[in-house]
Amino acid sequence: MNAATLAATLVARGLDPAEREAKEGMYAAVIETHRMIRPAAPLHAWWVPGRLEVFGKHTDYAGGRTLVCCVPRGFAVVASPREDRIVRVVDALRGERHTVELSGPRASYSGWRQYVEVAAHRLARNFPLRDFGADIVIASDLPAAAGMSSSSVLVVAVATALGRIVQLQKDPVWRNNIRSGLDVASYYACIENGRSFAMLAGDAGVGTHGGSEDHTAMVEGRAGHVSAFAFVPPRALGAAPVPRDWRFVVAASNVAARKTQDAREPYNRLSAGAARLLEIWNQAAPRAVSLAAAVSSSPSAAGRLRDLVDRAATPDMPADWLRDRLEHFIREDARAWDALHAFGDGDARRLGDLSAASQRDAEKLLHNQVPETSELAASARKHGAFAACSFGAGFGGAVWSLVAAADAAAFAGRWNSEAFVMQPGPSVQELSAV
Repeated sequence: MNAATLAATLVARGLDPAEREAKEGMYAAVIETHRMIRPAAPLHAWWVPGRLEVFGKHTDYAGGRTLVCCVPRGFAVVASPREDRIVRVVDALRGERHTVELSGPRASYSGWRQYVEVAAHRLARNFPLRDFGADIVIASDLPAAAGMSSSSVLVVAVATALGRIVQLQKDPVWRNNIRSGLDVASYYACIENGRSFAMLAGDAGVGTHGGSEDHTAMVEGRAGHVSAFAFVPPRALGAAPVPRDWRFVVAASNVAARKTQDAREPYNRLSAGAARLLEIWNQAAPRAVSLAAAVSSSPSAAGRLRDLVDRAATPDMPADWLRDRLEHFIREDARAWDALHAFGDGDARRLGDLSAASQRDAEKLLHNQVPETSELAASARKHGAFAACSFGAGFGGAVWSLVAAADAAAFAGRWNSEAFVMQPGPSVQELSAV
């Protein structure tokens, strides 16, 4: 196993060739660090990408639709088994490490260590007959807390590595509960949010009440394409190639989009608002499994739910706020589907209109924007993008823009000094066999 071969394999599987040198450096770092912590080459290697949410702000956990792709930045991961029940994770670039003792209770940590603890202990509890000891080394070129799901990437990386090391897909418990790539992604999401999946019991997770959009994009995304999914239950709706003469350009606002600490409460409030709307629907109408199912149950369902909002109000969720939450969900859910077809048709003007409406509704209805993200989206249009929008959980994060490929590098320079040009990359890739 060598860094050059791993990077070349990623390019062969759809990664932008312009990313090859950077990925070779990342794999060189994780392989060398692995040799430093144990005198042998790693047995397994993976690529785990970040996620770009094109449309679908806060729709997935309510059963709505999203349009997503994998970014060509993420985590290079190598791992080898241990003979004890210890999971050791080392960050090759930052020089940080964390050790999980699976024989004892889950410890409480903050930051990235919390995600490692949650992932390792959940797997150990759901699959008690497997010994999950491993040394895992990671390196990331994904901006942290920039709305590209770096925390979910870490969960997927740890869970994927541990599952492969113990051959979890051969376990009868796994086979009886997880039957597809969509199931894999949904289970990884449940590790993070703490929910049960099928017969696999949940726990507290990391404390945020998110859905499985991020994990689904990472597991099921297609290089060169945007993919549409719907949720509760998860299903693939289709994919469209990004026209060859277009490029995404992504820039972080430099306001951290964290789903923990101070941002956890407003993030979870949006999720709770969708749950409250479903609750009031189910009290007055035939039961629906999600807000999306309720709204789409009949032509008059959305109007009926609007009429019920006053009965759903609470001091923490007044009627006006709930109406905004409902209107945002209805509009953004529809936009994800419309945008899939706009990509397929190469309709730049339509995508410009859809992205402008999505940005406006995030500011006026979802209330999850900060001045920096709003200004960054407006600046992208001013500098020549035909479409631009903030994405992710909000309360910080990043903005995507779409531009002509021939102008992408110059546009990035005009727009933001830290912006990067990208094409959708491959999903999670095991590279161990190369």
